[in-house]
Amino acid sequence: MPLRLRGKKKAKSKETAGLVKGEPTGAGGGSSASRAPARRLVFHAQLAHGSATGRVEGFSSIQELYAQIADAFEISPSEILYCTLNTPRIDMERLLGGQLGLEDFIFAHVKGIKKEVNVYKSEDSLGVTITDNGVGYAFIKRIKDGGVIDSIKTICVGDHIESINGENIVGWRHCDVAKKLKELKKEELFTMNLIEPKKAFEIEPRSKAGKSSGEKIGSGRATLRLRSKGPATVEEMPSETKAKAIEKIDDVLELYMGIRDIDLATTMFEAGKDKVNPDEFAVALDETLGDFAFPDEFVFDVWGVIGDAKRRGL
Repeated sequence: MPLRLRGKKKAKSKETAGLVKGEPTGAGGGSSASRAPARRLVFHAQLAHGSATGRVEGFSSIQELYAQIADAFEISPSEILYCTLNTPRIDMERLLGGQLGLEDFIFAHVKGIKKEVNVYKSEDSLGVTITDNGVGYAFIKRIKDGGVIDSIKTICVGDHIESINGENIVGWRHCDVAKKLKELKKEELFTMNLIEPKKAFEIEPRSKAGKSSGEKIGSGRATLRLRSKGPATVEEMPSETKAKAIEKIDDVLELYMGIRDIDLATTMFEAGKDKVNPDEFAVALDETLGDFAFPDEFVFDVWGVIGDAKRRGL
């Protein structure tokens, strides 16, 4: 029985509250009506290729965090490609995504060498996974062993894709970049302009997936949840069952959509955790993520992951 993705929508209920509004330092006293004092969180950051330690605080979104980091190190926000947590290495398992542990240390990877690469698309799949930094920069997250991209050693995990065949893709979502690459004709040559992150020195050969030490990121019991749009919120650390379910949804996203996006996977989990059947879940997805045309098989698989997590207890 097909899911009714365009069924009657229910009113949304969001239990979110702004964490901290970015306030100019030393601003003189304009008072907000009945504004309660907010806890001002302070994080420490460095440039991944080496720098002194800076402080960032008062941000409520990914864009504001990047602006804070740029201000701390006197660079332009547009120089920041992405951030990793608790390691300066290009470790794709430690990317700053939708959540930031309250004791996490932030490393900002900035633009380094530019390179132009010609690629012959000998297979339908290039063997590459694309993600983005939440503010318009798409980059390579994984390279599949034996794939087309794997054969080109100048292309590395962490490289920002600036243009494809001369078309500037800055500002595109990672799913749109992946679609663009997928639609390129087989057995034809195409060109990518890439920017690799700046490095202090080479300490190891290129990584295909970014190896993680397996340690948990941060030691705090709470996390700061960041969004590309809207305020940040402080949330409890997810249970192990929930965290594993979100990882599985991320795997399903890659299988069906060719993308990995832990923030999107988290949004889908939250949309389905209180639903009682796949039809309700489909309606919730349509309300929350209407821009995506998810196939019914995908919805059923994600619902199965959520159902398993609910049976184990969240």
